[in-house]
Amino acid sequence: MRLTVVGCSGSYPGPDSPASCYLLEAEHQDGAEPRTWRILLDLGSGALGALQTYVDPLSIDAVLLSHLHADHCLDLAGYYVLRKYHPLGHQPRIPVWGPPDTANRMARAYDLDEVTGMHEEFDFRIWRGPLQIGPFAIDPIPVDHPIDAFGLRVSADGATLGYSGDTGPCPGLDEVARGVDLLLAEASFRTGDNNPGSLHLTGADCGEVASRVGSKRLVLTHIPPWFDKADALAEAEALYSGPLELARAGATYELRNDS
Repeated sequence: MRLTVVGCSGSYPGPDSPASCYLLEAEHQDGAEPRTWRILLDLGSGALGALQTYVDPLSIDAVLLSHLHADHCLDLAGYYVLRKYHPLGHQPRIPVWGPPDTANRMARAYDLDEVTGMHEEFDFRIWRGPLQIGPFAIDPIPVDHPIDAFGLRVSADGATLGYSGDTGPCPGLDEVARGVDLLLAEASFRTGDNNPGSLHLTGADCGEVASRVGSKRLVLTHIPPWFDKADALAEAEALYSGPLELARAGATYELRNDS
């Protein structure tokens, strides 16, 4: 399973990255021939443009939305246009998994009638439990945010990625992070600031949970452009002794179990 960071800027696009979007790829038998399956974790502001640097957007098999804040979902509106009006013709529907009201949220984003919305382009489905998409086994886990939000555990090739989405510290985050080969964790806040609860994590929160539940690697993401990323890294380093780095647009990670 390969992870490519398409966008990792927190809350809004930054000078060096779009907002949240992560591409996962893995080989899987599809009929008589194996092929590369591709899914997106979130498709936030500015991400669709950057995605085209890495893959043909028409090759995506599904989009998985952690929650419905603009920096995690809004470029689905542009993706709707791409699939509906492409010169090759109206493209087949693909599944879009997300919280309740995802279909209506996206219809409102593009000023469409909520009844017809984007339903001819996307097969909207609500998170209700574990599912399988080609080689990817996906477990959505509710986390702590002001709106319905989910962290995701995604497994393929014998390896597991944990993606926090946006959340404050909570039991759901522990479940997302437990024993994963790579934890992709948001670090939007700084320790010592007057941070509201039930919203985001600090670098220290990320390091603490990764250490406590045995995450094998930690990548900090979703840091807003107004903060110095080095602060989040230093906070996490004080509490986590495993492999640790900052997410950056274009970075790739190979996750597999070679044993």
